[in-house]
Amino acid sequence: MTGLTPLPRIILEPLVRAALIEDLGRAGDLTTNAVIPAGVKTKATLVARAHGVVAGLDLAMLAFTLIEPDIAFEIKKGDSARLAPGALIATVSGPARGILTAERTALNFLGHLSGVASAAASLVEAVQGTEAKIVCTRKTTPGLRAIEKYAVRAGGGANHRFGLDDAMLIKDNHIAIAGGVRQALRRARAAAGHLVKIEIEVDTLAQLEEALAEGADAVLLDNMDVATLTAAVAVARDRAVTEASGRITPSNARAIAETGVDLISAGWITHSASVLDIGLDFGA
Repeated sequence: MTGLTPLPRIILEPLVRAALIEDLGRAGDLTTNAVIPAGVKTKATLVARAHGVVAGLDLAMLAFTLIEPDIAFEIKKGDSARLAPGALIATVSGPARGILTAERTALNFLGHLSGVASAAASLVEAVQGTEAKIVCTRKTTPGLRAIEKYAVRAGGGANHRFGLDDAMLIKDNHIAIAGGVRQALRRARAAAGHLVKIEIEVDTLAQLEEALAEGADAVLLDNMDVATLTAAVAVARDRAVTEASGRITPSNARAIAETGVDLISAGWITHSASVLDIGLDFGA
């Protein structure tokens, strides 16, 4: 993917510092400090052990350099690069104690975010050639939303809301408590600023018609089968942005995309993505 903008260090550093502090505990790295003499230098390589998409290299680099500024971290394949087993991702060289102490934190961030990027890429590949765009959700790990959403972008996906405050998304529970689609939308429209978009979740074609009549900017077509989704997209075309959601997988994403829906959202790419196996190998 081209045009991937790195996240600012001011966002990344507090996350990495917190992870390192958690790992160091009250007495630091007892094992490394006992086994490895001070002053020993070494070199290691970060290597992919599975197919995937890499993301999180800036966090891995910070993990090493916050522990020991003299560690050199040289990236060979940047974030969003496709990986095959054995691919050289980066080299790490310098004080051995620092490299060993930071290793697990660096790999935790790198493996998790590369897993998210790889999951996003699997859906993007499934819908290639259609007009549908893959987007993530707010189903993120607490405290890690910014970097998980970055990893989605690294995998070729796009981001839905970043939080509760950048758009209105009226869900089924809002509708139930408000008394219906019409009531919820009218209250939302009365409160929304001129730059705030309003999306509403609908489960049926009748709810969709009501939402469109009230001028919703976008409609979340939740858990609809392909036939119903096709009908819903036809009704909403040129009237609102359409988003399909609910049990999206690489195996069914293409059929959903071929209905003509604008967006396909999946929470699992951030909350349940498998860690991509990446190793730190010494003596290379």
